[in-house]
Amino acid sequence: MAALAPILSLKAVAKTFCTFKAVDNIDLDIDEGEFFTIVGPSGSGKTTLLRMIAGMEEPSGGDILLRGDRINDVPSNKRPTCMVFQSLALFPHRTVGENIEFSLKIKGEPKEKRKARALELMDLLRLPQSNYAKNVMKCSGGERQRVALARALAYDPQILFFDEPLSAIDSKLRKTLEKELKDIHRETKKTFVYITHSLEEAMVMSDRIGVMRAGKLVQVGTPQEIYSTPNTRFVSEFIGDVNVIGVDLAPDGLLRASSLANPLKPPALPAGFKNGHLVIRPEFLRFVDDQSGADNVISGRLYNEYALGSRIQYQVRVGEAVFVVEKLRQQAFSGVRGDMVNIGWDAADSILVTD
Repeated sequence: MAALAPILSLKAVAKTFCTFKAVDNIDLDIDEGEFFTIVGPSGSGKTTLLRMIAGMEEPSGGDILLRGDRINDVPSNKRPTCMVFQSLALFPHRTVGENIEFSLKIKGEPKEKRKARALELMDLLRLPQSNYAKNVMKCSGGERQRVALARALAYDPQILFFDEPLSAIDSKLRKTLEKELKDIHRETKKTFVYITHSLEEAMVMSDRIGVMRAGKLVQVGTPQEIYSTPNTRFVSEFIGDVNVIGVDLAPDGLLRASSLANPLKPPALPAGFKNGHLVIRPEFLRFVDDQSGADNVISGRLYNEYALGSRIQYQVRVGEAVFVVEKLRQQAFSGVRGDMVNIGWDAADSILVTD
């Protein structure tokens, strides 16, 4: 059976402001029903890219295809898409119901049908129906987030775009809304394209993630692929805490690091690898008694520890370098700050990147 064509395709899409290339020839396919998140630091081009695919900016080059049809010149209000903004852009003088029903009113839907749809969406988004006649500005921050999403869903778009909608709310509420957004995505089966600078949001909610840097998509993959097999040092460091060691491949097949006295056993070598960086996630490091405890063992001084809920992170200083070891709380290490300790990892639990 032939695979379905992607709902959205970008072909060499670029955006230039004077001489500055904000988006640099991006190719990307997004499948129907997918939750696709674009992450990157400030200035990476992710918001400019979103504005182009939503019809709010005109590309300087390339093509944007919706179900195979070029839509570069189609205005945003003529596209079967909808945007949820960071500011939410709710009508402050209107009620919750009036905000949700806005697009239905523009379409000329009768009042009874508009209200029925609004109440249906309020149930879906866990908004009390008693809030229907409440002024939207008297709602809590979390409720306003839900109203904005209900208004977008009332339009019945083929694709929903999200421009960092959770960035201005507190951590506890953000975690709740992340899970609810993922649930709503599964229930509605809509295509979500989400922009954020937050690793956590991307990892929790997404089917796939695209990492942007300096206007380019430097890696696209599932959350597990992005986390476990980053293709550059930039991606490895952007997607969570990481230990990075600059290394050269020696003639004996081992890795040499100027910051470490002992050679290191490598993981599988990328084709043509000569030098680059060895990447080890903190959860793959462990405290060991001696050199037999792991493929690679280094010694350092236990410098600090940080309680992170169910996890504990330890800092170990090895010369000028600082390594991070992460353990579940029930596996807490009994060492004392200032102690000399051995930390190790198995070669297969590390990766080599050339950038």
